Amino acid sequence: MNEKTQAALRASKADYTEIRLEERESTRVVYRGQDLETASAVIDRGGIVRCLVKEGGWGVATFNDLTDLPHRVQQAYEGARAIQGEPVELAPTPVSEDAIAVELSRDFRAISMEEKRALAEEYNQILLGFDPRIVDTQTAYVDTFSRVTFASSEGTLIEEERPNVTTFFMAVARENGNVQRAFDGVSKVAGYEVVVGHHALAETVARRAVDLLSAPRVKGGRYTVICNPRLAGTFVHEAFGHLSEADFVYANPQAKEMMVLGRRFGKDILTIVDDGSLPGLRGSHKYDDEGTPTRRNELVKNGVLVGRLHSRETAAKLGEAVTGNARATGYRYPPIVRMTNTFIEQGETSFEDMIRDIDLGIYACNAFGGQTALENFSFSSAYAYMIRDGQIAEMVRDVILAGNLFTTLASIDAVGDDLAFEELGSCGKGQGGLPVSTGSPHIRIRDVVIGGE
Repeated sequence: MNEKTQAALRASKADYTEIRLEERESTRVVYRGQDLETASAVIDRGGIVRCLVKEGGWGVATFNDLTDLPHRVQQAYEGARAIQGEPVELAPTPVSEDAIAVELSRDFRAISMEEKRALAEEYNQILLGFDPRIVDTQTAYVDTFSRVTFASSEGTLIEEERPNVTTFFMAVARENGNVQRAFDGVSKVAGYEVVVGHHALAETVARRAVDLLSAPRVKGGRYTVICNPRLAGTFVHEAFGHLSEADFVYANPQAKEMMVLGRRFGKDILTIVDDGSLPGLRGSHKYDDEGTPTRRNELVKNGVLVGRLHSRETAAKLGEAVTGNARATGYRYPPIVRMTNTFIEQGETSFEDMIRDIDLGIYACNAFGGQTALENFSFSSAYAYMIRDGQIAEMVRDVILAGNLFTTLASIDAVGDDLAFEELGSCGKGQGGLPVSTGSPHIRIRDVVIGGE
């Protein structure tokens, strides 16, 4: 196939051409309540060609038949010629030839569908049998193994294997019209071994859903809030990370005014990073989907905005270096600027020291949902606890954190020494769910507006 790909690239009339081919094997098992809702095995093959005519624009052709690559390149070239747009330049990136293979301790492709189904059913029965107030459940097992080949007219040729395996639990509890739900799971770039043995986690999910039935609603007001690593990581991804994506900054005048390099966003203790080169995380790859090596990109360093995330095109537009953040959900999509593993750097404060001097506050855990509009945000925690006299107290629910991003970042006055990464992350920007990781230590934020009773 590589010979055919190279021949198609040599025949291209475009100023720049790239071909990305993908073969993906996936298995999915889903229980909803007592019912087996899905048990599927899918093999998907296809590719995408992008051609650039500098005085025109990008032309794209996607396909499932891999036998006529020169024709697909010609289609993309003709599409590029038809565009009347501003000239497009690409920032330089190293020419790479590489093959990235993975070794799985227990390859999930060798596990039978029946064994995967039985594992999902086992977890699901734990949820259903925990308490009669559990009225609905969802338990999922998903694995994917992709082989991706990227080749460009500049000489880059990269072949990469991309595995991922996931198990997910959700429980819905109901009592006297009060309905609550809880969820958790595990997702890793690894083999089948990482999804077995999570019976205690399934029970924790069921218990949390039931406990939320008796948890009082939080009283609205302003509080000192401690966010656990999962909520803080989601916050930094959604509220700050998307504002750091250069395609958004370039196209949005208001974002350009806000995201000025050198602007102070927080105290010296705050450093925010996106790093696609960290081993083993869901957002990690050696190269992005334009063949650019991934790397550590500091976005905020010691409270000051110092960087943003780029594709080759946005880097050229803004006169900055490429960062390895051009990513695509699959071969049906061209790469766009997207995060990889976005996190708040570890600090020096222990959790015990963080809560010690809080007379009345909130410990908010995990993310249930939220929305952002430029610098304004609103997030719901999945569950929370009151902090009273420096101690974790009763569970509360319906905790909604709202405010201005920049005011909130400036109000972070303690960063924990316990950095942890989310194991279920995905980002829906533009193309649907793309594997990412989010991370943070515990963080303390002063004077947060909390919605509630």
